[in-house]
Amino acid sequence: MNDQKDPRTYALIGVAMEVHREKGCGFKEPVYQECFEIELGLQGISFEREKEFLIDYKGHRLKKTYQADFVCFGEVIVELKALNELASREESQVVNYLKASGLSVGLLINFGAESLQFKRIVCTH
Repeated sequence: MNDQKDPRTYALIGVAMEVHREKGCGFKEPVYQECFEIELGLQGISFEREKEFLIDYKGHRLKKTYQADFVCFGEVIVELKALNELASREESQVVNYLKASGLSVGLLINFGAESLQFKRIVCTH
């Protein structure tokens, strides 16, 4: 499914585009996180900020947890970056968040490049 057929990720990319249009590139990640949070509110999109996910291993709960930047619409993990370029490491981070959360759709957004970069990631469990 592409982003235009998924109204959730389509709306979230629109939020990111608005933030990128206003701020451009060059700021640190926390600036984009705060702007993204404000824009989600302005557009009436439900979200949780810095949602924590527990991790299990062979029936044991680990002390280490994952903390996603946002969970939007109650089911889409959104991870924001401010890097020159995205790498497979960032994609793997979103996949691991999806595995830990049991959710199936993630959106990786990079504000660090001249043009906004984003990647929709689907994980079947």
